[in-house]
Parts: sequence; structure tokens; C-alpha cells
Amino acid sequence: MRVGAHLYRFDSVPPAQLRSELKATGEAADEAGVAWLSVMDHYFQMERAGFPAEDPMLEAYTTLGYLAGVTETAQLGVLVTGVTYRYPGLLAKIGATLDVLSGGRATMGIGAAWYDREHAAFGVPFPPLKERFERLEEALQILHQMWDPAQNGPYQGTHYQLAETLCSPLPLSKPEIMVGGSGERKTLRLVAQYADACNLFAASPDETKHKLEVLRGHCEDVGRDPAEIRVTILAGGDQLLTGDVDGFVDEMRPYAGLGVETVILRAPETAPSAWLRDKVAPAVARVADL
Repeated sequence: MRVGAHLYRFDSVPPAQLRSELKATGEAADEAGVAWLSVMDHYFQMERAGFPAEDPMLEAYTTLGYLAGVTETAQLGVLVTGVTYRYPGLLAKIGATLDVLSGGRATMGIGAAWYDREHAAFGVPFPPLKERFERLEEALQILHQMWDPAQNGPYQGTHYQLAETLCSPLPLSKPEIMVGGSGERKTLRLVAQYADACNLFAASPDETKHKLEVLRGHCEDVGRDPAEIRVTILAGGDQLLTGDVDGFVDEMRPYAGLGVETVILRAPETAPSAWLRDKVAPAVARVADL
């Protein structure tokens, strides 16, 4: 099992220091052998997670572009891009650019979006859930088409129509597509049909086992080998904050047994570079042995 880090709080350092802190975070991730760095696709901090909307929030792809320049090994992605925020053709272009400038380390994480307040605040249309999932499926189709060197013709969907799907330069290697979320009827079906990876909340090993059984069922329905899909979980890693590496490894052991390939840890309130260096780094090699 590999260890990743999800950077979703930017309130621990003043804005003038964020650039240097992110640089130090990227360097600490590479030094520790952290396999993944991600950010959120939000304009406001998440109220439903108990934070004030006014807390600092950086734009996702600008941040990843900066991290691409200060890291060498960590895989980079958004956990996850809201399908409503960017036209899919533009999103494919952004993903290809990130992949080229990171040396082939981009993942395209994408989901149906949910934060209605920030949509309204920035004037971004927020369709009903059914339509957002329809748009998500069309966006997944467009991503596949735009990153296929054999295709640059039109795309005709219900919600999106593209006269051309030319993408130059193409990604160095087709970016991994990750669909975020664990909805059993729609989200996991889209994972089975279109995605290279999924991200689940680490509620419990039993819950994760159930979600993976549902995913295997969808894979069978669409004729897909579930082994082709990289499984990741989002976890808190609270034991590491107190130095309890053994406790963290024991918590991760059943997830590794289920085939979870990467555990992505949510950064705490403290500066992420110090957290990675002092708290996460001691666990990376131990978890790799699971």
C-alpha cells in the first residue's frame, strides 16, 4: 500500500507564505516517498466539514501547476474536479497540460459536484443531480476521446457538443482518470465503465468491502476486469498525529487486504510540510510492507 496526502486546508500560514509552504510541502513529499498529492476543487472552504466558508482556498489546477514545478515523483490530482466548473474540452486540455509539465504524473479526478453555495456565489450553473451525472458521463467520454491520438473529430452529446477534439500536445501518457465518490447506483457504475481509479471514504473495512463488491458487480455488467481499477481511500490518519505509527499500520492492514492500493491522508490544521516530514514520513515504509 502507498501513502498519499490531500491538501485541503490553507489557513495555517499567511497568504504571503503559501508559496514557500507549498514548495516545502512538495519537497517533503518527495523526500518521504509520498506517492500522491491532491487538492480540492472548491472556491470556498467546505461548510459541511465544519469549516467557515471564508477560510482560504486556492484554485485547484493553478496549485497543481505550481506543485508540478517543485516536485519530481508524487502523482498529482484533484480530489475531485467538479464537472460543472469547467467545460469538458477545456478540462481535458488542462489535464493534458498538467501531465506534460509534470513529466507524466497527472491524474484527472472528477465527480458530479455538490457545493451549491459556491456555484451561486460565482454564477456557475448548478443543475439538478440527474443532469450533473449526465454531464459527468459525457465529460468522461470527452476526456477519453480528446486524449486518444487516433481521434480529433467531433463529439455530439446531449449537454456538450464539440466541433473538434484536437488536443496538442497530447499528454505524455494518458492521465489516469479517477471518479470520486461511492454512490452504488451511478458513481460506481461510472467507475466501472470509464475510470482507471476510484476514491472511497475509509468509513470502515466492512463498508469498503461492500463498496468494492458493488464495483465488481458493475464491472461484470460492462465486461471490465476490476483489477484494472486502482482503489484508493481517503482517511484521517489521526494516529500519526500522536506518533502512533503501529496503530496506523494496524488500521490500514484490513484495507490493504481488500486491495486498496493507496491511502490518502487529509492534512491537519498544522503546516503541511511539517506534518509530512514529522508525522507521515515514518509511516510510509511501514505501510508499503502491507
